Amino acid sequence: MTGDSMAERGEAEPRTGGRVLEGQVAIITGAGQGIGAGIATALAAAGAAVVIAARRADNGEPAAESIRAAGHEAVFVRCDVTEAADVEATVDEAVKRFGRLDIMVHNAVAHAGRPGGVQFTRSDMIRPQIATATTASFLCARASLPHLRRRPGTLILLTSPAGVEGSANLPIYATVKATQRGIVKSLAREWGPDGVRVNAIAPVALTPAMEAAVAANPDLETRLVARTPLGRLGDAAADIGPVAV
Repeated sequence: MTGDSMAERGEAEPRTGGRVLEGQVAIITGAGQGIGAGIATALAAAGAAVVIAARRADNGEPAAESIRAAGHEAVFVRCDVTEAADVEATVDEAVKRFGRLDIMVHNAVAHAGRPGGVQFTRSDMIRPQIATATTASFLCARASLPHLRRRPGTLILLTSPAGVEGSANLPIYATVKATQRGIVKSLAREWGPDGVRVNAIAPVALTPAMEAAVAANPDLETRLVARTPLGRLGDAAADIGPVAV
């Protein structure tokens, strides 16, 4: 990694192998910013029409507009992934607009809260993370399955290294991310015979949330980079996004 500050780093172009997803349609939850926006950008660059599914129009619509400005197809749909009706409506809208659904990426995540041990954990901190990671994974899977079976298509869940290693400071986050790994393994066994691929990605990337965390804890980036074979944190569009292609 270079010595450039995060603020000085420009957005990188996603590295994909051409328009290999031409004619396909993808939904990406939590795609208004960060890793979700990077994945949406990469999928669009690879030829897919993308649906930016996010709770907030103030970042979801600009994300879609940025993709359209680059000459690709994108639309914003407001979606609270913890609500079954919202998830189903988002899938319906994707199929209505583009005629099909090939890829469902569940990236949305609840705020992990302030770092601290389990003794500082309140009930109101637990429920949103379970709803956004665990419940929403099932909702996205259930709503998309009929369409993914027709292709067959792909379901991708965004998890975290914390779900593998655990985290002394973010125990709830680590727990729900580990749960997502179990969901992926179970659905891969269930859907594999139908040709539907189910995968998990556990990235560490430069995102607005990561930049805020580094600003509050300057040693964090150094520790994360030391554990990363590339010697730097990932770029949401150039490094993480193409993994979903």
